[in-house]
Amino acid sequence: MQTADAKPAPAAIAAPARGILRNLVLAATATMLTLGSASAFAWGFSGHGTAYTPRGTYNGAHWGSCGGGSCSHAGSIAGPNGGWASNTGNVTRTAPGQFSNSGTATGRYGNTVQHSGNTNCSGGTCSHTGTATGPDGKTATSDGSVTRTAPGQYSSSGTVTGSNGNTVNHNASTNCSGSTCSRSGTATGSNGGTVTHSGTANGVGTGYVTTSGTVTGVNGNTVTTGGTVVRGGTVTTGTTVVTGGTVTTGTTVVVAKPPVVIAPVPVYVPPPPPPPVVYVPPAVVVVPPPPPPKTVYVAPAPVYVAPRPAVWVPGHWVGAVWVPAHWA
Repeated sequence: MQTADAKPAPAAIAAPARGILRNLVLAATATMLTLGSASAFAWGFSGHGTAYTPRGTYNGAHWGSCGGGSCSHAGSIAGPNGGWASNTGNVTRTAPGQFSNSGTATGRYGNTVQHSGNTNCSGGTCSHTGTATGPDGKTATSDGSVTRTAPGQYSSSGTVTGSNGNTVNHNASTNCSGSTCSRSGTATGSNGGTVTHSGTANGVGTGYVTTSGTVTGVNGNTVTTGGTVVRGGTVTTGTTVVTGGTVTTGTTVVVAKPPVVIAPVPVYVPPPPPPPVVYVPPAVVVVPPPPPPKTVYVAPAPVYVAPRPAVWVPGHWVGAVWVPAHWA
């Protein structure tokens, strides 16, 4: 038996996983191309991932594009036993704050469910109504609303009515602060049985999110889940079942999905563009050089040399030499 703590070695599943993911991406892309070329040349997104669970490995891929007020999407998932499921659809903005959606979900045996709905958002509240029709023509309906009660806080409520007339009433609240979002809620069936759920998602780094949660069924049995999501397509989960206070481990756990809740279609509201960056160059401060030192000219002190008085020397004999008269 395989658990979250004893998942297969990456090398053992790398080759088949790559092949399955390649087929999923090609299938999703081909499906999207059939939805219409109007949005194919706008902007799009795609991705794929692998989830390791106690029941085996699941590979999935999705693709979408938006243009002209409409977004289309397609996705597929392949299970550990070769099972295959897919979903395609589109969302169209029909008026400010109003959207319509439709699509098809196909199960592993080829059964299809056609789903459609309408969403209206105004004053911090989005309300939604929808229908889902199975291959036998039976229809389930849903209606509900989500309200922003405060920054980062939301509450939701609604009703799902099955084809047999049974109803499930659900309500929940979500609180986001910093890098953590927590949520809790209940779902009550026609017979009064109630399922409660709660959980958290915490971003611990770029592209790295840890999750945890619990679901308690109508008989008091509790399922505790935890996992890690890493950007790049790997999801690791772990599951523990608590029944009547006894912790059961080392057993394959089949966790039934809670009642189907068709939540309002998420509406992507792009963030406002960042304000233009205005570059203000720093003021140029010119520091003039210091003035040159003052030059002080010191004139030399005048020196007066008085002329020597001229003396007339008459001619005379110096020894045997006659010196003519001259001034001296």
